[in-house]
Amino acid sequence: MKKVAKFEKVSFAQFEKDFQSLFEGNYDIKEIYDKLKLPARGTRFSAGYDFFSPIAFTLAPNQTITIPTGIRAKIEDFYFLQIFPRSSLGFKFRLQLNNTVGIIDSDYYNAQNEGHILIKLTNASNENKTAEVLQGQGLAQGIFTEFGITIDDNASGERIGGFGSTNK
Repeated sequence: MKKVAKFEKVSFAQFEKDFQSLFEGNYDIKEIYDKLKLPARGTRFSAGYDFFSPIAFTLAPNQTITIPTGIRAKIEDFYFLQIFPRSSLGFKFRLQLNNTVGIIDSDYYNAQNEGHILIKLTNASNENKTAEVLQGQGLAQGIFTEFGITIDDNASGERIGGFGSTNK
């Protein structure tokens, strides 16, 4: 297997900023940050790296939540990271990513938000099931994929921002 990436935590300042923009209430954000786990594969033949929830949450049918993972990925050129929901959460609760599949480009690592990977989930249950995710439980999985470009490709732009910034 070719090793193409490394997971890291974003800075505490970046995590705190993103967390506070998403959640109200009394959270010990430093304690949450200190407990963050880097994504990991469960078995040696697993394709996906499990992303772990920094907080416990309950998601009723048709509710949405954005989770600041506190994680960034330093990825080799011509590879990217795909983010999918954990199979078990999708199967049991129909938990889905709002953008269906997250795409983390290698240059996202250098974005103004330090490449902080946020995961937005919706409980699309049509069986009226409420999803409960515990702190430290896997909520998504990431798979690294190589890609090619066209012969006449001439992209020369530089990433500055995060989501959707390359089309601005």
